[in-house]
Amino acid sequence: MKVAPLHIGIVGCSAEGAALCYRTLCAEGPALLGAHAHPQVSMHTHSLADYVVALERGDMPAVAALMRDSARRLAAAGAEVLICPDNTIHQAWPLVAPHSPLPWLHIAQVVAAEAQRRGFRRLGLTGTAWLVASEVYPEQLAAHGIECLRPAPAQCEAMGRLIMDELVAGLFKPSGVAFFQQLIEDFKARGCDAVVLGCTEIPLIISDANAALPTLDSTRLLARAALQRAVAGPNADNGKPLSTLP
Repeated sequence: MKVAPLHIGIVGCSAEGAALCYRTLCAEGPALLGAHAHPQVSMHTHSLADYVVALERGDMPAVAALMRDSARRLAAAGAEVLICPDNTIHQAWPLVAPHSPLPWLHIAQVVAAEAQRRGFRRLGLTGTAWLVASEVYPEQLAAHGIECLRPAPAQCEAMGRLIMDELVAGLFKPSGVAFFQQLIEDFKARGCDAVVLGCTEIPLIISDANAALPTLDSTRLLARAALQRAVAGPNADNGKPLSTLP
């Protein structure tokens, strides 16, 4: 008897990134499950403004509380595994995972594993000012023996404004594309062999097709990892029940 794939719950934060993640689950599901098929998907999103207020005051317990509340709501809706297509709020991960009703896939762990698989050794990091200042990616990449380079402070500040004022609002301008292209050129000059698209909206304007370095699309990589986990079922990972995984 064929086992149904696990029900995926999306803990949303910003709309464009969450939408891209959802679209990827639905668009790439048929390759694993057959024509028009994908796992059940539920999503819950608190207002982005609630997250921004907490991030601006550096209040990770408040960020974690929002994420845990979404997790509880998704568990009640029948979800069996969770993902969050937002890199920045993964800063609150240590406060979320131990108290979550369901297991999660960690976006930076997924990206780090893909970087290792492809043999990258030094990655440039893009994302919000909050993410770039954090250890979300440096820690996960270091665990895989990969170096992480941050943008210069002025670049980081400008990138943060561009993301929050334009990309999260669905404004995709040529000037924004040019900014990220130059930033990636700078990472290449610093010896990077790839770049992390560490804001889940960046893949909407930057890809391997218009970047000077190979890109690691955190949004789609997370969605693909979730699909693989959903199809593998509740007893993946060497027979350990999914419900016990961190």
